[in-house]
Amino acid sequence: MENFVFLAGNVGADPEVRTTRGGGKVAQIRLATSRPKRDSEGRFLKDEKTGYRIEDTEWHRITAFNGIAESVAKGLKKGMKITVKGRIHNSDWTTEAGEKRYGYEIIADDISFLTRAKPGTSADSAEEVLFD
Repeated sequence: MENFVFLAGNVGADPEVRTTRGGGKVAQIRLATSRPKRDSEGRFLKDEKTGYRIEDTEWHRITAFNGIAESVAKGLKKGMKITVKGRIHNSDWTTEAGEKRYGYEIIADDISFLTRAKPGTSADSAEEVLFD
């Protein structure tokens, strides 16, 4: 069986990009995905005041390496829409206080930009490219 994930969502912050000792690039991205909440009968729940659907938002940690990380560093900004193809990676570590911690991240094999940021503007004014 293959470990495969495909996500489409909004970038929650400008990516954090660093260079390894060996000269490789690593980019960390926060990605938000949303899905509508449903009642026990499967109908969408709506906010009574606004009439809009109520959504559950989940945050994902995305890690990209080398060429993908370089593309992310050059063109990805907060608020842009992207798709990510990759795999789920789980890890564990011990804090300085001796506590065992566990975490999950998505290791990106491919990232597609669905919007692009206009040069010299904030991410809030990202221009739509493929979908809304």
